[in-house]
Amino acid sequence: MNYREAGVDIDAGDALVEAIKPHARRTIRPEILAGLGGFGGLCTLPSGLHEPVLVSGTDGVGTKLKLAFELDRHDTIGIDLVAMSVNDILVQGAEPLFFLDYYACGKLDVTTATRVIAGIAEGCTQAGCTLIGGETAEMPGMYPSGEYDLAGFAVGVVEKSKIITGNTITSGDILLGLASNGPHSNGYSLIRKIIERNKIRLTDTFGPTSYADALLAPTRIYVKPILKLIQQATVKGIAHITGGGLLENIPRILQSQWCAHINASTWNRPEIFDWLREEGQISPQEMYRTFNCGIGLVLVISPDQLQRVTELLEQSGESVFNIGQIQLRAPNEPQVIIA
Repeated sequence: MNYREAGVDIDAGDALVEAIKPHARRTIRPEILAGLGGFGGLCTLPSGLHEPVLVSGTDGVGTKLKLAFELDRHDTIGIDLVAMSVNDILVQGAEPLFFLDYYACGKLDVTTATRVIAGIAEGCTQAGCTLIGGETAEMPGMYPSGEYDLAGFAVGVVEKSKIITGNTITSGDILLGLASNGPHSNGYSLIRKIIERNKIRLTDTFGPTSYADALLAPTRIYVKPILKLIQQATVKGIAHITGGGLLENIPRILQSQWCAHINASTWNRPEIFDWLREEGQISPQEMYRTFNCGIGLVLVISPDQLQRVTELLEQSGESVFNIGQIQLRAPNEPQVIIA
């Protein structure tokens, strides 16, 4: 017997590596010494940093993958994978340096895997980091035919004195929300349940688009606008609105004495969220703790920075909303109140 008869095609793996090399090559930063093909990726630290601190984050895409399988759309799911990690390390002020992915399947389809990894390279390009390496695991019997799983992690760097911690947040500070373009990569187990229960066809029209386009819109990557912003203005805290929604992610940057008071009427919510709420009969509380509800990133700034920060972000193409304020927290009060 040989390995192929056992279900693992080494030649297909080699073919995939060759297919993805051009995609990885276009992401290379000047600090990269060695990338794809070696046992490990090599990266120096950017020059000019006095006390560089490495920041790392890891994540997957979750059951959003199920929609990609159903629709045979694999070109943007890699952007989601990169976004979930680079946005996480960004909130501490880190510039992403490199990204590694893990692609696991039962039987390797080189065409599908190439589409996925091309999307990962596109995400890296948007984030300004290098796709330095990864792992492709072909494991017969572990995954249904035509399906795969994705995970990845990013490593970035920040000057120690410029780490964004949220420690200086105080009463009266402003909460700014940056627009999302849909559910990003969170809440898809609930989304799929709503689709199944209501017998929704993903290819049907939803407003000016289709359900498929609305639900597979890739997670926005906020890296370049935010890195540019923090060089020119003071940002006290940043929260990436991922799993747990607005209610559970904003407290991660607040000390226990502060409460974020949010006005839900201050931003434009993509229609897909209203559809999910109505079709799923979801309570407002559950919406805000499951989905981003149209806000992908929340910044905390002092009032005197409001005009400057808003202008800088809008110049970078962001949709910015003044969504609330930090106040002293009353006894037994939650840390986020949305009204």
